[in-house]
Amino acid sequence: MTVGILASIIAALLLLQIAVAALVGLSRRKRRPAAIDVGQNSPQTQSPAGESALSGSGPQQARPAAWTGFREFRIARRVVEDRAGTICSYYLVPVDGLPLPAFKPGQYLTFRLTTEDPVTRQPKALVRCYSLSDRPRPDYYRVSIKRVLAPADRPEAPPGLSSNYFHDHVREGNILEVKAPSGHFYLMEEEPLPIVLVGGGIGITPMLSIVNTLLERGSRREIWLFYGVRNGSEAVLKSHLQRLDREHGNFHLQLCYSKPDKQEQAGIDYQHSGRVDIPLLRSTLKLMRYQFYVCGPKPMMESLVPGLASWRVESRDIFYESFGPATLIRHEKPMSVNAEPITVTFGQSDRRIAWSAKAASLLELAEENGVDVASGCRAGSCGSCQTRLIAGEVEYQQQPDAEIEPGHCLLCISTPKCDITLAA
Repeated sequence: MTVGILASIIAALLLLQIAVAALVGLSRRKRRPAAIDVGQNSPQTQSPAGESALSGSGPQQARPAAWTGFREFRIARRVVEDRAGTICSYYLVPVDGLPLPAFKPGQYLTFRLTTEDPVTRQPKALVRCYSLSDRPRPDYYRVSIKRVLAPADRPEAPPGLSSNYFHDHVREGNILEVKAPSGHFYLMEEEPLPIVLVGGGIGITPMLSIVNTLLERGSRREIWLFYGVRNGSEAVLKSHLQRLDREHGNFHLQLCYSKPDKQEQAGIDYQHSGRVDIPLLRSTLKLMRYQFYVCGPKPMMESLVPGLASWRVESRDIFYESFGPATLIRHEKPMSVNAEPITVTFGQSDRRIAWSAKAASLLELAEENGVDVASGCRAGSCGSCQTRLIAGEVEYQQQPDAEIEPGHCLLCISTPKCDITLAA
């Protein structure tokens, strides 16, 4: 064998070895599993509340950041949700067609409406907040709004301006201006504690968002939902909630009717007769630590929230939100008592009004005296009532959630510390 032939054989063997190695590498690459799509059922990588996967069963995608200012949305669907016809859901899709940012279950949307002043019949700008009533989705948001009528004991009082505008004028195809989801009442997920949700009347809407989010993710947290209404005619999405109760062993629906109809049977149409109160919670729940979320009208809030504290539930486990004029203010420090009389001057309205300790806030003082001031959440979150403070100083009853511009104040959660002048 010549040196040339031997060199050729060695070269061929080297080429063969390289080829075999390449084939083995390719085979291994084909057998290697693709990157695992860790869904939100995995406790190791569970996303924060609201950062859920997009609709459908595909891999999780990046969600856009929240927009600033107002964005145009079209009403895609309008659905009456209760037998009484007083609650309607509105499905909102972005006019620009871009994906929607996620939100934290329990948060709300802020709407800017142009309505008609019932007295002057002139166009009136109105800002209002409504809780999101479904889990985060990439293509639409949903809010469910109750028509607010004049109180039965005060028929002369005006009905809810914004809610009646929605029910009477907002139809499929209409365009509305909407701010990005916000609010500091939402599902807390730092600890996998069992949760108790209490929704009174339309206060069920943020609870629907929380329930739908948790169960869609496959969460195994124990979930108790106490839903209080007068009777079945007012119950929202009752069949949906009952289906979830049947399909999920960790979800416990407790329908509470304060005035059930004669044909409605306890144990079949509802679980409890009467209002949601502390004795009911104590008799139904096991003796263990829970996270409590409460949202409802003023009587419920004024009963349950202090009642939970008296039951020795730790404040860190109590989350609540009121709505409309029924807002329950979280007093984080004792309100100061002013010995000297205080005057509040509304510059634009040219009104000088003596401050009354009976007024819960500057916003309430303005409304009681006919001073027109924009407002929304009434809890220091949306910033709609932000007003320039020309002179003086105010005191906040709780920590504001909204960002406040320099030289401004939020009227809904503030009181005057001295004579003040407002640009309103």
